Amino acid sequence: MAKKQKEEAIAFDEQLNKSEAFIEKNLKVIIIALVAVIVVVSGVFIYNNHMADVEQQAQKAIAKSQTAFAQSQYDQALNGDGASSKGFLKIINDYSGTKTANLAKLYAALCYANTEKYAEAIKMFEDFDRKDDQMISPASLGALGNCYIKNGQNEKGAEMLVKAAKSADNNALSPLFLLQAGEVYESLNNNEKAVELYKEIKSKYFRSPVSLNIDKYIERATK
Repeated sequence: MAKKQKEEAIAFDEQLNKSEAFIEKNLKVIIIALVAVIVVVSGVFIYNNHMADVEQQAQKAIAKSQTAFAQSQYDQALNGDGASSKGFLKIINDYSGTKTANLAKLYAALCYANTEKYAEAIKMFEDFDRKDDQMISPASLGALGNCYIKNGQNEKGAEMLVKAAKSADNNALSPLFLLQAGEVYESLNNNEKAVELYKEIKSKYFRSPVSLNIDKYIERATK
């Protein structure tokens, strides 16, 4: 009996190690994917046929920083080039209250996240005024959750991922966020919560590719 219990304990530890490896391996990938979603959709925040002059000026000012961001020149995107490019941080300050300045906060958060400055990224994500957009709002919440996790705030990160899943409520993003949150909860020894999230994927998002292997996760977390 003692030998069997020891073997089960070893197996459990191995599963936890795999969970932690999954989290570490996929955090950066998920952030990159979220960047793609946010950048593609973010134009909706600054499109307006009747922009005020200040909004038009802000939109012109942000263009070069967006180009630097697209080229992964994150420091230049944030701080400008000292000449023609202001940088997202100065745009946030100079054009406060505009939609473009709000968008610059999102870009700044992503710059920090991609340079592993997670505390700074968290602040920018929290300052970002999320609009009622079906893709950007949940994607930004998911990215914030990832930054919490990378900053050592695992439980808060998992909670944010669950919030992101509820905000998205679709087969593309929700199962991904719920699966990742479940993995985090397993690493925190909260298997009951992990199973709850895995079962939600199975029942609510069964059309998602994520659901195809979800029984394995449920089985693992219930042992």
